[in-house]
Amino acid sequence: MNEIRKLLRQNIRDYAMYIALAVVIGIFTLLTHGIFLSSRNISNLLNQTGYLAVLAIGMTLVFIIRYFDMSVGYLSGFLGAIAANAMVYWGIPSPLAILLVLAVGLFAGLLMAIPIASLGVPAFIATLAGWLIYRGALLLATLKNGTIIIPDKFFNAIGNAALPDLFPADSPILPDMHKLTLLLGIAAIIWFIVRSIVERKSKQAYEFEVIPAGLFAFKLVFMSLIIGAIAWIIAGYNGVSWTIVIMLALMFVYDFIMNQTVLGRHIYAVGGNPEAAELSGISVKRITFIVFGSMGLLTAVSGILFASRLQSATTIAGAGLEFDAMSAAYIGGVSAYGGVGKVTSSLVGAIFFMSLSSGMNLLGTDIALQYIIKGAVLLIAVVFDVQTRKAKR
Repeated sequence: MNEIRKLLRQNIRDYAMYIALAVVIGIFTLLTHGIFLSSRNISNLLNQTGYLAVLAIGMTLVFIIRYFDMSVGYLSGFLGAIAANAMVYWGIPSPLAILLVLAVGLFAGLLMAIPIASLGVPAFIATLAGWLIYRGALLLATLKNGTIIIPDKFFNAIGNAALPDLFPADSPILPDMHKLTLLLGIAAIIWFIVRSIVERKSKQAYEFEVIPAGLFAFKLVFMSLIIGAIAWIIAGYNGVSWTIVIMLALMFVYDFIMNQTVLGRHIYAVGGNPEAAELSGISVKRITFIVFGSMGLLTAVSGILFASRLQSATTIAGAGLEFDAMSAAYIGGVSAYGGVGKVTSSLVGAIFFMSLSSGMNLLGTDIALQYIIKGAVLLIAVVFDVQTRKAKR
């Protein structure tokens, strides 16, 4: 217990989000008499988290380099409307429509970086202008019918369908369970254990400090049980969805970029001290363009997931989504001062944020009170960031 307390004190910033998520899940599970942890609710929660988590990943990188982007909410809705128009009115096949939307999203992100990186316009003004522009663009894109119903089965499956099971549902072994999801859960546990052992040995080889062997073994067992429990719950209702696959794939890609590549180190360096990064040979302007281009691309993915899940594009699609993405990133531990943040933690922050909404909806909490609670949670997260930075100093 002494080792656990010491580890928590030294890494409180990394573990606080996981502890808070566990507490929220426990509270809502008790208050809803177990309904919150039901397979159906958890599967729906993760599918709803998908489009928010994708935005939160991009917003994390933007926050790390000391900027933010208010335009992504309506840009997401506008890009979803482009996809709907392309398939319904322009006769473009859904795969090509998706590629078109991704290209437009990337272009929009790079375009947003021009006034910020090249002209020195404050990010608040530039992205606020983008917020207004894309709000109007969304209204124009849906002007004809208000709501564009998307009939394309391939496109709608992205936000609603699950991976096909390789085993018959009526088999005598674990009937009514999605066997492929259980196998993926076992594979995830094995991958986690192997990766953790390899990282520990690598740190020991370079004489870095590692946690004691007993605590390390406890961590492996505890996290394996968590992964197994999540896989078991999801397997009880349809199994792993395509939304979850996309969300996790993007998380792994961006986590690798941020922790294992020169580009990731440059992004953190720019966020930590832009002037020092420029003097050391890093192009702050180039990094800004890359991060905002990435934000635009992820916004396109979010718009596709959102439109696919609703199977339509509406005049209010994406409204307020930018604030939810910012909240998820902050709750996930990104610093308000730049230079600090993890992609994986932002994913946990998005799940935490959606868990609040799901739990309060199950309890029938008034929408006004929901906004107040979410605002209070966001304020607590920012205060926690400020206080932990002071404690480190």
